[in-house]
Amino acid sequence: MFEIFNILFANPITNLLVGFYQLLFTLHIPYAFGFSIILLTVFIRILLYPLISAQIKSAHDMQKIAPHLSRVKEKYKDDKKRQQEEMMKLYKEHSVNPAAGCLPLIIQLPIIWSLYNVLTKAVVLNTSDGLSKINQVLYFDFLKIDKVWDTIFFGLPLGANPSSLMGQLPLIILVPILTGVFQFILSKMMMPEKVPQIPGTKEDDFQAVFQKQSLYIFPVMIGFFSLNLPIGLSLYWNTFTIFGILQQYLLLGPGSA
Repeated sequence: MFEIFNILFANPITNLLVGFYQLLFTLHIPYAFGFSIILLTVFIRILLYPLISAQIKSAHDMQKIAPHLSRVKEKYKDDKKRQQEEMMKLYKEHSVNPAAGCLPLIIQLPIIWSLYNVLTKAVVLNTSDGLSKINQVLYFDFLKIDKVWDTIFFGLPLGANPSSLMGQLPLIILVPILTGVFQFILSKMMMPEKVPQIPGTKEDDFQAVFQKQSLYIFPVMIGFFSLNLPIGLSLYWNTFTIFGILQQYLLLGPGSA
């Protein structure tokens, strides 16, 4: 199972990362490894752009018919079968596919997990044994690495986590703070605008509370994780998030931000 996963996702991503690194290193670009992570993230983001765009538009379409859904749920709250039938009619009438937003997320999950695995190994690559393991999965000889790469990026060791550097670099706390802030901005932009709903229903109350809590809890969680994970992963995540903010803005504007 893991071998198939590596063949389909992890190995190709490793080759892309090393390819970008070798290109930048050959061009004598400083901080080649850090910039290779950024290039890999941009490449993945561009690759996923159509899928993520479909996900964003689907969420926007669902948001527009939310008041109608609320009325249907309230009207047929005692007849679940009729409720489902009327909701399906509503989806069809407004050309909305409630499952359209799920496929992009499902496709993204193995890619994101592969990136996590690859970057976790890459940023701590500091031994000949680790070098050999990377070279074993490379497709072409010209990609093979003959020496351990430098993981310093503008003075920051991408293989270290911020919590371990607090003593020497107090300002390193800005890494998890900025990671949380960028995630909050994206979450705020993606949060559905308030729509007229029938008050008093438990479902609507629960959804409102859940959305409001998630808006703050998720960025805090991401910031906490970045405090204890390699800085290279925060570099990937922040690049990915910033491009997500730009994509959201281009498609729907600032949203509820």
